[in-house]
Amino acid sequence: MSWKLVALAPRGVIEAALLAHEDALEWDPEIVISGSEVAEDKPDDWQLEAWLSRKPSKADKAAIAALFDGGPPRLREEKLPDVDWVTASQQGLEPIRAGRFHVHTPEHLPLGLPEVRDFVIPASQAFGTGQHATTAGCLEMLGEMKARGVVVRNLADIGTGTGLLAFAALHLWPHALATASDIDAVCVGVVEDNARANNIAMGARPGELTMLVADGMEHPLLKARGPYDLIIANILAGPLIDLAPHFAKALIPGGHLVLAGLLETQEPQVRRAARAAGMRIAERKVNGDWSILWLRKRVSAISR
Repeated sequence: MSWKLVALAPRGVIEAALLAHEDALEWDPEIVISGSEVAEDKPDDWQLEAWLSRKPSKADKAAIAALFDGGPPRLREEKLPDVDWVTASQQGLEPIRAGRFHVHTPEHLPLGLPEVRDFVIPASQAFGTGQHATTAGCLEMLGEMKARGVVVRNLADIGTGTGLLAFAALHLWPHALATASDIDAVCVGVVEDNARANNIAMGARPGELTMLVADGMEHPLLKARGPYDLIIANILAGPLIDLAPHFAKALIPGGHLVLAGLLETQEPQVRRAARAAGMRIAERKVNGDWSILWLRKRVSAISR
């Protein structure tokens, strides 16, 4: 991406703009946005960044401005060098420890401890290196589920990105049938490369990982391989709300659903959608500004 627009505003204003973006049905997919703190010592000062592969037009700026209710902050325009900004932003990432897991890039060494599973995940074009609070929170939640006796024989990781969460689930439940999917075809090669680097077998048998390109649960093989004991979805609040009934339908009664990618301020909306689909909360975590939810399908829930 070669251009960036930046808007500075209080945290609540930026979060509201991010929510408006999720509801923008005609949003141009060539405009990628994110929100974040400006600095750790200024938690209430946030920025909205919009990346484009072209010079921003008046229409582009108007679309971003329309996300802000009551008048947008000033947009600062920057021309950027022609680099892969996802990869560049992840270079030099420090290793993290998340429960039973240690995630590091190739530039760092594994821990090599018998009670810890090391995963090497290089900077890539896919989301999910483990450093983001949502991914790390999911790793911790999956470890806690295992410690509390959850048994998984059939699992799916929706929006898998690098494949890390699917790898972690297979480590915890090594005999499970495992399926990973992402809407972005780039993730297929990323997951296959990462699987080789981490000794994860790709294939269709129990203990192996099957990778698919799919929009949500809309893939014949995803449907054919269900129902699932466990579904993991670390995506965004809007899709999580839309997919709640589809997740419920794809789970066995009593099945488990781990949701992430939602800000704590978005949690009530996601939980309402999950409850309406027949899910109940089993556990929740807050990691920074982000919520990680473990839900279970009610045994008496009727899948529509």
